[in-house]
Amino acid sequence: MRPLQPLTMALGFGLLATSALAAPCGNSADGFSNWKAAFAKEAAAEGVGPRGLEALAGAQYASSTIAADRNQKSFKYSLEKFMQVRGAPTIVAQGRKRRAQDAAFYDALERQYGVPAGVLLAIHGMETGFGGFMGDSAVVSAIVTLTYDCRRSDFFRPHAVGALKLVDRGAITAQTKGAKHGELGHTQFLPGNALNYGVDANGDGRVDFYNLTDALASTANFLRQKGWQPGQGYQEGQPNFAVIQQWNAAGVYQKAIALMAAQIDGG
Repeated sequence: MRPLQPLTMALGFGLLATSALAAPCGNSADGFSNWKAAFAKEAAAEGVGPRGLEALAGAQYASSTIAADRNQKSFKYSLEKFMQVRGAPTIVAQGRKRRAQDAAFYDALERQYGVPAGVLLAIHGMETGFGGFMGDSAVVSAIVTLTYDCRRSDFFRPHAVGALKLVDRGAITAQTKGAKHGELGHTQFLPGNALNYGVDANGDGRVDFYNLTDALASTANFLRQKGWQPGQGYQEGQPNFAVIQQWNAAGVYQKAIALMAAQIDGG
């Protein structure tokens, strides 16, 4: 075991070195290019390869992402208003229809991961209208911009690294489009989660979040890995509600998913 004093000194020097190397955040496009150059060194040290670094170098400051991040009004609605604005009756009706049309697929997912169809369909419907609109913002630019922005740099940083590694793996490109906050695919995975929980469910050798089979299997895998208990309830106060909370941090969203899921499963 090392003596206390040298270890303490080593830690101190490590912290100083980290502070000196860390890319400073910013609240405007000014400084973004310099930040990217500094962040590229950090990303490379964390295993991002040439393709990911090239995507980082080409990332543009996403003003529309910053505007969206500052204006998330719907999560402040009451549950009733939120479900009305998000079109809950339509999601439930379409969810029931899709469940009936592809019962074998959803049954197979539940057998493998323990997650009922209603939960997956409620998320799919809420996030992209069942794939109807998966976003029009460049994923890499959006997530890199949010990492540079001072408001929530620490939260988005692992997702920026994740996005660059997804580029390395060929799961996305620098041009791949997603939501304003860099979420991607049918169920709008944040890139770090996509990297960690993605599943190649159709067996084509590539995890593709814009492929329905891969996307829903990946969503079920995320929930299972986060502690989903097969056969247990998922309404507020029940064991699996805590897992839904890990999909999205907004309380009104969590409750809406649980309620719509129950209606889809019950239908």
